[in-house]
Amino acid sequence: MNVERILIDLEKKHPGEGEYLQAVREVLESIEEVYNESPHFESAKIIERLIEPDRILTFKIPWADDHGNIHVNLGYRIQFNNAIGPYKGGLRFHPSVNLSILKFLGFEQIFKNSLTTLPMGGGKGGSDFNPKGKSDSEIMRFCQAFMLELWKMIGPETDVPAGDIGVGGREIGFLYGMYRKLARENAGVLTGKGRGWGGSLIRPEATGFGNVYFAKEMLQTKGEQFNGKTVCVSGFGNVAWGATKKATELGAKVVTISGPDGYIYDPEGISGEKIEFLLELRASNNDVVQPYAFEFGVEFHKDKRPWEVKCDIALPCATQNELEEEDARMLIENGCICVSEGANMPCTPEAVDLFHKHKLLFGPGKAANAGGVSVSGLEMTQNSQKLNWSREEVDAKLHSIMKDIHHQCVEHGSDHSGYVDYVKGANIAGFLKVANAVLDQGIV
Repeated sequence: MNVERILIDLEKKHPGEGEYLQAVREVLESIEEVYNESPHFESAKIIERLIEPDRILTFKIPWADDHGNIHVNLGYRIQFNNAIGPYKGGLRFHPSVNLSILKFLGFEQIFKNSLTTLPMGGGKGGSDFNPKGKSDSEIMRFCQAFMLELWKMIGPETDVPAGDIGVGGREIGFLYGMYRKLARENAGVLTGKGRGWGGSLIRPEATGFGNVYFAKEMLQTKGEQFNGKTVCVSGFGNVAWGATKKATELGAKVVTISGPDGYIYDPEGISGEKIEFLLELRASNNDVVQPYAFEFGVEFHKDKRPWEVKCDIALPCATQNELEEEDARMLIENGCICVSEGANMPCTPEAVDLFHKHKLLFGPGKAANAGGVSVSGLEMTQNSQKLNWSREEVDAKLHSIMKDIHHQCVEHGSDHSGYVDYVKGANIAGFLKVANAVLDQGIV
């Protein structure tokens, strides 16, 4: 495999899709040695078949606001690879949504889902619709219009979307209500559903919980633990909320959260009612964190990121490429020992290189934030069996899955010195499972 040739050819076909090309580069560079050791991968053109989606579906979404004005947004569903199970991946409603971002997310989802050990393929979707400032009625009408197109492409054994940025329990409810009416069936076709109609316990917290469980496993390889550590978290949505909650349960002190407007610094730690206030921030739909500073009388740093704050553990839980090389340098200089990605690809390649150079424990998103899709997979299982598991059962299964993901990363990412390159380990483990499934099934 010639990585540069493949990337040059890919960029010619998809110019300007920076996030997607970045994600492909990371995987190809990680798996190059393993790939070249297996001539049957090359002869079957496995890489060429994996880096392009099975299909990209684009559609218009006309909808009416509360004043009767008509708006038209774009909707997408990218079905990337279903070699090991139905396409699985979230829906994102945000003005930044475009093909490059969705393709990067869908490509990452293939390997992340593979690592969970559950039978799920990779996909992603969403719209450039902005939920900010919209009424519940407007969001309902948009979701119904979106599902009017999407329902023809999905199904419990075909493609099972979930939530993502801008798509929470409210949106999943509106989407599922329309699907049920159109398809005339109750089926486990969306995950993140309400607890009373097919949803799983701890699904909202799952990505954050899983991220902390993965970091916990990394820390244990160095004889460390969360108890007594200071933690910086970015973001303030479900992932940051879950991570803050679980890290605090394990005895850590979380001192930051952040949003597009800046970050707050709470030296006493975000615990108790402060953690629950994150849910109020998320539900307000205003996309700002400054109200936390007003509510609890702590520092707010406008238009800045939290990585300048001294901490032992950093959990970036906001969005892609939010932690850059200079941020990584500040974390290292301030004594940070562990970085675990709660968001998808929140660290730039330069930041990751710096973490590896200084031998930090670094958990990449496709491994460290797989808790969300893992519990989505468990929700699919519960739907198939027509039952519900308790909170303790789901949490125990999630913890077990994250431990298994960590084991796979260590198995494939350890070097002769004992240092674990979790990026390499996650990519190799995820790739081998999917690639072998593609080989086993022939050219289809």
